[in-house]
Amino acid sequence: MARIILKKFDVIPARLNLWVMLFTSCWVAYMLRVNISLNLIAMVPQTSHNSSSTSQCGAKDDVVRNTSLQHVDIADVREVPRQVPGGASFDWTADQQALILGSYFWCYPLTSLAGGMAAERWGPRLVVFVTSLASAVLTALSPVASSWNYLALVVIRFFLGFASGFIYPALHVLVARWAPPAEKGKFVSATMGGTLGTVVTWSLTGPLIEKFGWESAFYVPAALTFVWCFFWWYLVADTPSEHPRISVKEKNYILDALGDKVKKSKGLPPFKSIVKSFPFLAMIVLHYGNLWGLYFIMTVGPKFVASVLGFELSAAGVISALPYLARLVMATIFGFIGDFILARKLMTTTVIRKFFCLFSHILPGLLLLCLIYAGCSTTLSVALITMSMGFNGAATLTNLQNHQDLAPSYAGTLYGIANCIGSTAGFFTPMITAYFTRNGNGFEQWRPVFYIGASVYVVSAVFFIFFGTGNIQDWNFAENTKENKDDKNNDLKEMNGITTRTGDAKDAKDTPLSVIS
Repeated sequence: MARIILKKFDVIPARLNLWVMLFTSCWVAYMLRVNISLNLIAMVPQTSHNSSSTSQCGAKDDVVRNTSLQHVDIADVREVPRQVPGGASFDWTADQQALILGSYFWCYPLTSLAGGMAAERWGPRLVVFVTSLASAVLTALSPVASSWNYLALVVIRFFLGFASGFIYPALHVLVARWAPPAEKGKFVSATMGGTLGTVVTWSLTGPLIEKFGWESAFYVPAALTFVWCFFWWYLVADTPSEHPRISVKEKNYILDALGDKVKKSKGLPPFKSIVKSFPFLAMIVLHYGNLWGLYFIMTVGPKFVASVLGFELSAAGVISALPYLARLVMATIFGFIGDFILARKLMTTTVIRKFFCLFSHILPGLLLLCLIYAGCSTTLSVALITMSMGFNGAATLTNLQNHQDLAPSYAGTLYGIANCIGSTAGFFTPMITAYFTRNGNGFEQWRPVFYIGASVYVVSAVFFIFFGTGNIQDWNFAENTKENKDDKNNDLKEMNGITTRTGDAKDAKDTPLSVIS
């Protein structure tokens, strides 16, 4: 039966299969990453001695309103125990919960740094398979670890972050080796699959816990990941040349479109040139701003929705997932827009990267500023969070693609370095949130948290607009011999401008990736 199903995939061109597997790999990675944010709400009873339990926008039974004023911000809040059906009874403090949330990111930045180099040396297919399999095993062990001690769960999350750090840099190596220039935006948008993983996980975790218990919120994602690993190993290859079932026409189209701009390297990347590159520094700053906003809503978003806005657990998961669904939809739209602009030479690559920072960073930051003054207008608050994350989908045209511009031969390494630095936001945001909300969960306590997030968004975009570029750097060809210098100069001229491919354009339309376009 499994063989029959797999044979049906063989009739689909390899590029479309790869796009789907890229998308679902990010889905799986985020499913295992974000489930803990909602699980903790169920695992730790929301009792009166837990300062994170009270809601300033709670239900009518929990709030005694001041009848002389209509705004709920000044309501007197009673500390009423809130039990979650199917939940556990772990007596963990707010600081211990923050430790659990942040432990995922302790080693994640370091393995992100190594992930690109590992994929460039041993192949992204193997790297993603091994780390995803290990992540599934660790997730399945989480309930047992939780029953021992919260520190055991911290260790599990630590090693889960260690394994997961390899995945995204490896995926960007695949994009560099498989995506023709005319389809780069659509392939990069596939890395937004984590957004749908967040949406589905947060939407289903609450009902899953209430019906089958909190342990199921770990076992079900682990089981799904095991199944996904089987399909990944069968359908994915490191390069078009190594794919056993790709058509000759499709393989020739991809290889001809990429030319010799992307080379497999067994040696070390030119780190000296990379470190000295100011355009690369600008990309790192932009990437950091993006991840700060992303991780902020991912790690503490459910807590804000449940503890401040007063939604029940099942509703909190759905509401917290809406911004990620908007981000997924907008990322796809922005990916199409970028490919359309490049194909018609409406903007240079550099102008595209800088112009769309307005949507990926500046607008999301301004919307976060508006959010802190929305008060208990839950509809307005949810709309602002959703729009902020939705516009951030334009990151497919800014920080998520800029490393491919600078050095496609070392795209995984560049992304790994940027992710190493940017991912530190993953354990800073829970700590900062815990610090400001230590004595309560009112809007006054949360406002500094949103101020910081908005500032990082906007400042990073302004820095990139002044100092960033979309031009390929000469150190991308660091291993070229003297005989190839003329080719290198030609490549630089071609990639720093906008080129339109002919010849194989018809073949490209004949393959199913055109369904995506």
